[in-house]
Amino acid sequence: MKIRLVNAGIFTPVDDIELTLAPPAEGFYWIDADVEDLALLQPVFNLHDLAVEDCLSDEEQRPKIEIYESHYFIVVNSIRFDDEEIFLRALNVFLGRHYIITVTKQKINELRTLKPILWEQEVSSPDRFLYLLVDLVVDNYFAVGDRIEVKIEKLEEDILMHTKKSHLSEIIGLRGEILWLKKMLGPQKEVVNTLNKKDLRLIDDQLQKYFSDIYENAVKISETFETYRDLMGNLREAYQSSIANRANEIMRVFTAITTIFMPLTVITGIYGMNFDNIPEIHTRYGYYGVIGVMVTLGCGMLYVFRKKEWL
Repeated sequence: MKIRLVNAGIFTPVDDIELTLAPPAEGFYWIDADVEDLALLQPVFNLHDLAVEDCLSDEEQRPKIEIYESHYFIVVNSIRFDDEEIFLRALNVFLGRHYIITVTKQKINELRTLKPILWEQEVSSPDRFLYLLVDLVVDNYFAVGDRIEVKIEKLEEDILMHTKKSHLSEIIGLRGEILWLKKMLGPQKEVVNTLNKKDLRLIDDQLQKYFSDIYENAVKISETFETYRDLMGNLREAYQSSIANRANEIMRVFTAITTIFMPLTVITGIYGMNFDNIPEIHTRYGYYGVIGVMVTLGCGMLYVFRKKEWL
């Protein structure tokens, strides 16, 4: 657990948690904690039991905002994409009048990225800290969306050029990830909308208007992933169509080969009959003549098929 006094974007470490009970003369306290630290933090800041229970739960938490008497409890999902799987990591935030507590089970990149922004914008209030943090979390969805779009385009190109059976599992896996993410985006969008529209006494009225911009971005993200879902459906259709075309191409080749060998089979069948009076059967060079006719006939038919683009 790290305790910092933040004033005008400048961080001052605080060693004694008891000092955070009273509002500082200037700035606010930021406590960056793990879930194990809640046992110490709950009695100090009178954190609500249900909020603490949500933080400690192993179940996946949906984004939400809970309003209690002395603080707000906000859950948003940070996103990460490693080209194979999409990960959502819960970021739990307790917002008070003179403090903000961030509680995570894993490291959240947005918290690391936020530090220079706090210094650059000379942040001195916890509600502005919350605004900048949520803004970073939502903006990161755009970056992940761009990477997903690139992956979809590459997958589409691979399917059109060289279709493989493994492509189907990639399509199904990525489509499942997108559907799951789309499902989680709805509650997160509502959280931002609540921060934008609801009268919240711990958030300055002037600052609250800025949440409308984040809400617009959240709506765009939701629409973008809806488009990705449709694109994955199109990819699956393209895969099935490519497989069908490939099968048709193989059958066309087999059909052409069969057609070429049909007259050759007739010739060999005729000269394979056990009759004494077959014309040219005792000819000295009859064997070579028949072979020549068969080769000429086969090559001629192959030429005709290639010219008509049947092969």
